[in-house]
Order: sequence, then C-alpha cells, then structure tokens
Amino acid sequence: MAKNEEYIRKPEWLKIKLNTNKSYTGLKKMMREERLHTVCEEAKCPNIHECWAVRKTATFMILGDICTRACRFCAVKTGLPTELDWEEPERVARSVEVMGLRHCVVTAVARDDLADGGAAIFAETVRAIRRRVPSCTVEVLPSDMKGDYESLHTLMDAGPDIFNHNIETVRRLTKRVRAKANYDRSLELLKRVKEISPNTPTKSSLMVGLGETKEEILEAMDDLLAHNVDIMTIGQYLQPTKKHLKVERYVHPDEFAELKEIALQKGFKHCEAGPMVRSSYHADEQVNKAARQRQLEGESNDPDSLINQYKTQFTS
Repeated sequence: MAKNEEYIRKPEWLKIKLNTNKSYTGLKKMMREERLHTVCEEAKCPNIHECWAVRKTATFMILGDICTRACRFCAVKTGLPTELDWEEPERVARSVEVMGLRHCVVTAVARDDLADGGAAIFAETVRAIRRRVPSCTVEVLPSDMKGDYESLHTLMDAGPDIFNHNIETVRRLTKRVRAKANYDRSLELLKRVKEISPNTPTKSSLMVGLGETKEEILEAMDDLLAHNVDIMTIGQYLQPTKKHLKVERYVHPDEFAELKEIALQKGFKHCEAGPMVRSSYHADEQVNKAARQRQLEGESNDPDSLINQYKTQFTS
C-alpha cells in the first residue's frame, strides 16, 4: 500500500469528462424548483449522467441537507437540522414521475434528533412514489436509526423493493471513518430487515483506499453474508475536501475485478465493484423478479416529454 504523505495524484482511470447536456441541465433545474436534494449532485457522483439519462435512476436525499453526524468521509453539512417537511414525499414522487424513472433510491441525512430517525418520512416517500409511478422500483438507504427496530418496522411496512444500509468501511476503521456509527449495529440492522421481510433484497457498500487490508475486506464480506446480505458494492473512496480523510491508496481496476469475483464466489447474489462504483450504481438491476416486472411495465415512459409537461404545469 502506498502511504499518503501529502496527496496522491489521481490515476488516469479516475479521470472522467462530465457530460452536462440539455437533458441533464433541465433535470437539475427541476430539482431546484422542487426544492429537492439528490446524492447524485451533492456527492458529485461521476455516474450521474448515465443514471439520469440512460438508466433512468436517481438517488433522492430527503429530510433536509443538514446531518446530525460528522462522518470523516462525507461532505454533507453537519449541524442542527431544520423542521420536517411533510410535503417533501409528494415532491419526490412528482419528480420521479417527471423524470420517467424506472428505479429510484431514497436516502437521507442522519436525523438523530428524531425519535424514529426519519422512518415515517421514508415510508411516506415510498408510498407517494408508488401512488404516482407504480412501475418504478424503490430502494431505501437509511441511517442505522440508532438501532431502533420499531422504527425499522415503520419503514419496512411501506414495502421497499431493496433495503440498503452501508457499512462503509472495515471493522477496524469504522470508529475513525463513521461518526456515531457502530459496525455491529449496522450488521444487525441488515439482519433484522431479513427477519421482517425475507424476500426483500438487502444490500451494503464498502469504500476502499482508506488503509484497509485485503484480508479485512474479505472479513467484511463474510460478516455481511453471515447477516444475510444479498448485494454488495465496492468503490474507491475519494476525498471530498482537504478537511476529510485522505486517500491512502487508489485501487487498480484489476483489483476491483478480483474483489467482485471473490464476492460472487463467496455467495453474494450480485456485486458491483470498480473505481467509480457507488452505492446506487446499476441499482436498477438488483431488484427481485416481482419488482423487475413493474419496471418492465413502465419502460415506455419518455423522460424528455415528461420534462416538457413539467415546465408547462409547474413553472408558469
């Protein structure tokens, strides 16, 4: 492993050209007018154009844009959150409809100030999307809700198609990387989901390049499988600002390919691994058969025509 004395120069395989075409800028304008946040934009995801325009997927960040935690890998603002916005679920659902999405991910800032961790808003957002776009599959990516399993039941009662909760890093590095999080609590949350809804795929993500060893990555895989996790994603950690954790190493694409093969051999039903892979990468491929059928029923939607409808109806 290369040691990071200052800053390691990004290798060529991590350099991409963003394609800010007319469709993308139109969708971004709509997000601002609807007062919505997306992780795609907040995290400057390199896959945003592929997801929005080609794969018809997007990741919405609900419950505001201020997090109660201060994880050292994440650039989301930390502080005292604003009040709950109960109109937000309907605005998200309307945007899902306008964008013609086939799959959407609903995530949120951590809201440790709320008794239920935001579970009720999560559930209502899932239901609102289903009412407007029955064919769109919905993945949820909540915090650990401080281990409150009654709140987990509230969320799962809405019937999301995939439950995603990220362990983010290996056990040894969790305390340094994830503020107020606990490795075993995250694993237990994923296990509880399977107990509540055995047919719902569960998923978790790991960042590499933070100083972990290959053996620790394999141990994390085993821990996830022991807690009945079906899907795993593995991506390169990128330092969002100079105040955040430094990159210890840029992992070569060949190593990601090897990790993917190992994950599948170990028993994961699906694995995405690569330098640009993020938690929601190719998420539309990871739903179960019943949910996939709903996607197929809605593939005739035309996002461009829907955006034009939006401009007529909501921006006059």
